[in-house]
Amino acid sequence: MKLLLRCVVVAAGLLAGPVGASTPLQGAGQLVVVTPATWDSPQGRLQAFERTDGGDWQPHGKPIDVALGRNGSAWGIGLHPADAGGDSRAGAVVGPRKREGDGRSPAGVFALGTAFGYAAQADTRLPWQPMRESSYCMDVPDSPYYNRIVDAETVGAEAVEGSTEPMRLDLHNQGDVRYQQGFVIQHNPRNLAGQGSCIFAHLWRRPGEATAGCTAMTAADMQNLLGWLDADRNPLFVLLPRADHARLQADWQLPALDSAAATDGSAR
Repeated sequence: MKLLLRCVVVAAGLLAGPVGASTPLQGAGQLVVVTPATWDSPQGRLQAFERTDGGDWQPHGKPIDVALGRNGSAWGIGLHPADAGGDSRAGAVVGPRKREGDGRSPAGVFALGTAFGYAAQADTRLPWQPMRESSYCMDVPDSPYYNRIVDAETVGAEAVEGSTEPMRLDLHNQGDVRYQQGFVIQHNPRNLAGQGSCIFAHLWRRPGEATAGCTAMTAADMQNLLGWLDADRNPLFVLLPRADHARLQADWQLPALDSAAATDGSAR
């Protein structure tokens, strides 16, 4: 009888899944969730969420429109499992993989890096990095500084040759406002060559204009988002097409999108 009871207990445990199993969102208190309609959509909707005392996700503010990569999205490298694109039910890979220069925004779950911009400081509780005329993000795969923001006055002018990402776009591109305010999305944190670099949330130059692989929005929406984000709450960035969000919602403990759509609130 004791052996039979033990077998029943073990079987129940296996059916319930691993106790305390971790998810890519473990430890996060804030989420920035972006959902394009499909993998090839160059636009999406952004909704902020915060974790309640009970551990649930509560929408924060209203959803906003954002622009994504001109060719849509592709699985990136972040906090999510490397096999997140596999659908075990169908035995197939869902969605393309991010590569340098593919014009796609990385999909998955990512930590946030520093906030940055043209001003010396900003209203945010993220670490702030003011950009200088000599600041560049290196998108050259064979550079030792690949996928890092560096200062040419520190690393040398030769070290930033070939970069297409000067961080003071206003000074290099006739007053371009896109990097006036933004934050780093930590895709490819080990800086693997050719796997995609310099991924940011930033301002859009014109309403809805697609990006080279970033997430863009209005200046007002960015200011509201930066004012809300708090490094002490371990904020994360999530980008998933709607079907993949639904496919992974239970396993990753993602917030429900339907509840966000019904929410009416301020952005701050």
